[in-house]
Amino acid sequence: MKVGLVGFAGSGKSTVFEWLSGERPDPAKVQQGQTAMVDVPDDRLRAITARYRPKKPEPVFAKLALLDTPGLLTEERKDNPRRLAIIREAGAIVVVLDGFSRRDWVEQWRRFREECLLADLEVVSNRMSRLELQLKKRARPPKEIEADEAELRLLQRIGQALEQGQPASALGLNPDEEKMVRSFQLLTLKPEIVLINRGETPIPEPELAELKRLSPTVLHAPAKLELELQALPEDDRRVFMQELGLQQLQREEVIRGIFYGAGRQVFFTVGEDECRSWAIPVGATVLEAAACIHTDLAEKFVRANVISYADFLACGYSEKEAKTRGLMRTEGKTYIVQDGDIIHILASS
Repeated sequence: MKVGLVGFAGSGKSTVFEWLSGERPDPAKVQQGQTAMVDVPDDRLRAITARYRPKKPEPVFAKLALLDTPGLLTEERKDNPRRLAIIREAGAIVVVLDGFSRRDWVEQWRRFREECLLADLEVVSNRMSRLELQLKKRARPPKEIEADEAELRLLQRIGQALEQGQPASALGLNPDEEKMVRSFQLLTLKPEIVLINRGETPIPEPELAELKRLSPTVLHAPAKLELELQALPEDDRRVFMQELGLQQLQREEVIRGIFYGAGRQVFFTVGEDECRSWAIPVGATVLEAAACIHTDLAEKFVRANVISYADFLACGYSEKEAKTRGLMRTEGKTYIVQDGDIIHILASS
């Protein structure tokens, strides 16, 4: 899954990109965006790998693609729709707010939401104009006309919501409606995570209350400070962290927050060769999980043996003990995977 980092110029968005990905922003890619792959660390998989001791000694974590995009402009806003268009391909958005020099986080978020509303309204309005022209043509199959009329009605609803300052997600579109507008990649339909790029001082929870009422997932971390600490030798880093009163770095916590905030979860596979986590959408079936591993497993799916991580832990990471206690379940293709499930797919030869 690709997640777009977006924010106004000066928010420290590119610093966040480097901190999370370990890749320096490339000036040559500043206008079209830069992508980097990031592991989604998971202590559960680390524990499983330590017990299984597979041939590949390190756990293989699920991946997240981070897309750094050009900063939005506060004055000359004409170019903002083009800059926002770069993140339309992303499945979720991380809104980076300036928390080190400014504290008006809610106002920053509102200005960002306004830019997204305007950009989506432009896309919807252009499509509605084209549909209205198409519907004036009489020599067309009835099914095409019906499809265009249904799409136009849906876009009129979305357009009205956008004009009233409401995101498209507020309409609660059903799966068929979402499919109808999927190709437009509307920004206000994407999962949103807010990341306050703060200084060294932690943010009191009461100050975050209003922002958390507006956006479902709000994270905050000192990206610049942690980036500098990551560059130090381990012993020096430990000393500086003690002086700053830091128990641990927040990078892994933030990556997981982005991953889960984007509507993703993981399941695990274990074996002699490797132990691995796989990223799937929340609500995915075990058949979709099988396809994530390999299309052949989905096409030849017979059943799946499943155990939750909590049950696996309670059994001392022993599959034999899990089977003895009846905690290893056999599931069919419609089973909805839960985060942390350990799954063995059985397929026909």
